[in-house]
Amino acid sequence: MNNKTLKIITYLAVFCALCFVSTLFIIIPLPNGYVNAGDILVLTCAWCLGPIGAIAASLGSALADVLSGYVIYAPVTFVVKGLVALTAYFLYVLTKKTIKNDKFDFVARLISAIIGEVIMVFGYFLFESILYGFEGGMLALLGNCLQGTFCAIGATLLISALYNIKPIKSTFKKLTVNKEENE
Repeated sequence: MNNKTLKIITYLAVFCALCFVSTLFIIIPLPNGYVNAGDILVLTCAWCLGPIGAIAASLGSALADVLSGYVIYAPVTFVVKGLVALTAYFLYVLTKKTIKNDKFDFVARLISAIIGEVIMVFGYFLFESILYGFEGGMLALLGNCLQGTFCAIGATLLISALYNIKPIKSTFKKLTVNKEENE
């Protein structure tokens, strides 16, 4: 196993653990459920690791469901969080082609985060409508919208702060349109 492969596996493991911890332990109770910070790390996985970040996002989030007693949600979480991460990555890259000024990097990230979180809201709405009926899906919709809004803003702020730290900036180079710039 070469150093690059070992580094990728290590980053995946660390980000998987971060998704797990932020989903399971950083929670804000609501009258009908709660909001967690898990998607902040789901989005961060995508922006730091690229498409393979979806693996860490999926595994860490699904494992949190299993260990918190929401086993029935784990398969859906695995798929939805992976789609959120992939969407955030590819939309960031696409949006960055239009917004070339690094001062407005946060705009590209926020747009990709919002659309990624719309996928999360829609994915859980579909699942909960199947599981609990349309009314049950509608009841969870507000909480999922709050979760998505909280995490889209939180992830954009977190990554903006992290990329101002030199060791992090050099370790996780900004995703660029030109791949040669990252190597």
